[in-house]
Amino acid sequence: MPRSATHQVTNQPPPLAGYNVFRSDRALAEAVTREGGGRDLTELDALGALAGSPEAIALGAQANDNPPQLRTHDRFGNRVDEVDFHPSWHRLLDIATHYGLHGSAWAAQDPDAHRSRAAKFFVWAQVEAGHGCPISMTYAAVPALRAQPEVARQWEPLLAARAYDPRALPALEKSGALCGMAMTEKQGGSDVRANTTRAVFAEQTASGDAYLLTGHKWFCSAPTCDAFLVLAQCDAGLTCFLMPRVRADGSRNRMFLQRLKDKLGNRSNASSEIELDDAWALRVGDEGRGVQTIVEMVNCTRLDCINGSAALMRQALAQAIHHAAHRSAFGKTLIDQPLMGNVLADLALESEAATAFLMRLARAADESANDSAQAALKRLGTAVGKYWICKRAPAFVAEALECLGGNGYVEESGMPRLYREAPLNSIWEGSGNINALDVVRIVTKAPEAIEAFGAEIAPALHDRHLSGSLDSLRALSRESGADAQRSARAFVETLALVWQGALLVQHAPAAVSDAFLASRLAGNWGRTFGTLPSATEQAVIVARAAVAL
Repeated sequence: MPRSATHQVTNQPPPLAGYNVFRSDRALAEAVTREGGGRDLTELDALGALAGSPEAIALGAQANDNPPQLRTHDRFGNRVDEVDFHPSWHRLLDIATHYGLHGSAWAAQDPDAHRSRAAKFFVWAQVEAGHGCPISMTYAAVPALRAQPEVARQWEPLLAARAYDPRALPALEKSGALCGMAMTEKQGGSDVRANTTRAVFAEQTASGDAYLLTGHKWFCSAPTCDAFLVLAQCDAGLTCFLMPRVRADGSRNRMFLQRLKDKLGNRSNASSEIELDDAWALRVGDEGRGVQTIVEMVNCTRLDCINGSAALMRQALAQAIHHAAHRSAFGKTLIDQPLMGNVLADLALESEAATAFLMRLARAADESANDSAQAALKRLGTAVGKYWICKRAPAFVAEALECLGGNGYVEESGMPRLYREAPLNSIWEGSGNINALDVVRIVTKAPEAIEAFGAEIAPALHDRHLSGSLDSLRALSRESGADAQRSARAFVETLALVWQGALLVQHAPAAVSDAFLASRLAGNWGRTFGTLPSATEQAVIVARAAVAL
């Protein structure tokens, strides 16, 4: 036998590339049609084809293999505060803005604009997660800016423009703009009322009242954005401001990058610590109303946290099923091995439930402006989903990675990048406890949210598993004070599973909904993925979730 024969490659799957990420995802395609985001699928279809192309997959890998580099000074000692990115980062942002994943939904006349945008974000997030940070914050900044109409009039058209312009110029000289955020400080974290950054009134302008900000921000996401929503203390209390990176006269604002965070994942994105030394900013909303002003931005970014986690899960599942369909062991392909089929089917249930929940919330986002029940569902569902779906992602991706065995642990597979990314969305924009307690507050103070939830699940209550789980929900909802806080996670978990189960009962094939309810709500399930009851129609569920090349 010639020596070269040892280099013949057999029993290895081909790359998962050259497919349409949207069209190959049955759960997503059905949800888009069902929830009303599918009037015009032209852009979504085109983006799906691009997202599954070898070129886009390479862009995602390159952006993470070449993380951003901070330059605080030039060679002469002048302060420059620049971040250098690999060209792949700029190309990813260019595509994202071209398809309107940032602020364009707010300018669209389409009543399905936020649903369409959510589906596109879900598809494109499977290529690379880090660049989604400035895209998401730009999307979320618009409703907060509307608290100050004169500021919104100037900035909203720029944040909605389908153009990516990375130049450090005054906003009005650019073809498009991105917005970041700098809320938290090292002494407080999520407790933003502990912020010490001070704001002092400076002048009145045609765009509103300007202040000078001084302080230290522990996390400033995407420091090369054109503006940032910042919280700082005025005499009246915590207040929201829009702080441009470059002032109207072309001078750099007094925002100084101290360091970039060396993060577990999200490596392509530059998260930074910044010092503000009389940084010029426009007030957004009333003094002392900073939290109330910025809360809508937080809710929008939380929706994208759900979206990003669901996208990670879908991509990890697609990779796992693809590998199992092409890899043989012990005389069968992995996908035909009963226990592997159980694992893949269990993962497929989790992914479809997350996708269905996400798209239902996207519809609520579209309809909330004119429907109080949808507004209540959006508020409650965003907190529930931010807790539950983001919490599920790390365990999910770990199990999907294991389906590839040692190949999944190797960087070239792409699975380690998904795994490092998986914990982020549960932390960003309020960790699990923050969101669980938020659900408790909503249920306590906004009974209309529970009424809307009841109406939402009512069509599915003929299922005994769902109706039986309501008893647990009612018992937990009656707790108060410290007891309610201690059981908050259990309450939100049950609420999430009932909601997801109701969606699947109404809209998914019986094989999917029956298996989900039997495992998640009836207790016929173990403590890891791959413990579905033996009667589960594994092959049907896995085939539904497989990528159709």
